[in-house]
Amino acid sequence: MPRIQRALLSVSDKTGLVDLARVLAAAGVELISTGGTAKALREAGLAVKDLSEHTGFPEMLDGRVKTLHPRVHGGLLYLRGHAEHERTVAEHGIAPIDLVVVNLYPFESTVARPGVTLHDAIENIDIGGPSMLRSAAKNHESVTVVVDPADYVEVAQQMAQGGETTLDLRRRLAAKVFARTAAYDAAIAAHLFREFTPPDQPLPILPVVAPIAQPLRYGENPHQRAALYGAFHDHYQQLQGKELSYNNILDLTAAVALISEFAGETPTLAILKHTNPCGVGRGSTLREAWDRAYSTDRQAPFGGIIAVNQPLDLACAEAIAGIFSEVIVAPGFQPEALEVLRHKKNLRLLRVVGAPAAAPGGDIRSVGARSFLWQERDLRSTTAADLRVVTRRAPTPAELEAMLFGWRVVKHVKSNAIVYANADQTLGIGAGQMSRVDSSRIAVWKAGEASLSLRGSVVCSDAFFPFPDGLIAAAEAGATAAIQPGGSMRDAEVIAAADERGVAMVFTGHRHFRH
Repeated sequence: MPRIQRALLSVSDKTGLVDLARVLAAAGVELISTGGTAKALREAGLAVKDLSEHTGFPEMLDGRVKTLHPRVHGGLLYLRGHAEHERTVAEHGIAPIDLVVVNLYPFESTVARPGVTLHDAIENIDIGGPSMLRSAAKNHESVTVVVDPADYVEVAQQMAQGGETTLDLRRRLAAKVFARTAAYDAAIAAHLFREFTPPDQPLPILPVVAPIAQPLRYGENPHQRAALYGAFHDHYQQLQGKELSYNNILDLTAAVALISEFAGETPTLAILKHTNPCGVGRGSTLREAWDRAYSTDRQAPFGGIIAVNQPLDLACAEAIAGIFSEVIVAPGFQPEALEVLRHKKNLRLLRVVGAPAAAPGGDIRSVGARSFLWQERDLRSTTAADLRVVTRRAPTPAELEAMLFGWRVVKHVKSNAIVYANADQTLGIGAGQMSRVDSSRIAVWKAGEASLSLRGSVVCSDAFFPFPDGLIAAAEAGATAAIQPGGSMRDAEVIAAADERGVAMVFTGHRHFRH
């Protein structure tokens, strides 16, 4: 490839631009630029040719039309060495543009601002930038195109060595361009569809493009390749420990979703394994919350994920250090807690930034053959005012408090889900069984293994009891109150069974299936 003679630079993000431009100028490259980019380069003492001088046509329409010109796109797209192309550009006075440095109007950050107007969003849709990037990337055999400031250093190094770039680099940069423009267009489509689609309808397309965040050692099993994509690291800061695995990420995001139910409340701690809670407790301190959560099940937490709703303190860290855990996630860690846990070098500590569980968007699952399921996140909360008492006996204040606690936990247990609880801790959890009665039996067995009495507890069911047998089994285990969605064809029979046993029962009117 001939030496690079001419470069077009037009960027919104000017990070590192001047340093790159200095290397280009030192290599004898003519610099062409526009607007604020040209101003920044001139202020750095670099010679710059205005794009309007290069094209012979002024910028117009408030800058909307400046790079959409044959002398720009012809200079990018013509095939070097192609006789007819060479004659055409010579006839029309089109000079080659060998290097393009462009990044785009900040559309994504603009629409992320609270209260952004449709006008502001549309004005931040870049037209000329993506067009130049695509033209240059298509002709990457001859043109170097740079969209990411992170690539400036490698381009500068190659230019400093020989005044040109390698084909391997140009290919990688071209692929990166198309990934960037795809993500940019997807962000625009997503925002406009949200603006223009009625709120009760799904978007007509699923515009999702996410950059790789990190490769993973393997997936659920060692023979499966895996990687993490998207903005995960914007919400989770790893402070210590081994690299996160595929399963770690699934588990810790489930843990954060659960503990977010108790954000801003009294100290609460959850222990999860395979995305299911093993135990959840709350108390006057995190140590007390740990004792209650751990007492639910002293076997399953081995190798589990621990999440807390307050900065982890020394007393709780010392208790947690007594067992093997994979991950601890918290809004922060007190220095004394970090000192205790730093000796467990493989233990992963993650600080949660913001509220990732409540971030806009939805849940997406692959169902094979390039097909996907999408749904809104289950962020529905339930208060005492939402409950409908359906039995002769209403719940006591203590039972009501236990119901509302357990209902928030059962929402995060795989269906069929049963949770026995009191006001401050889970007592038995049954998850993922084909029969709701079996889930109840497992929860009762777990409570027995932990030597926890279910007498006076409440039973929480993520979906309705289809038959009275589940309610009867709970009452026989010691539960005196039940919370469930209702809606079964046999609700009347279930209510009658509760009344016969003096069990207070409430309906929420909505279920929390988790498949």
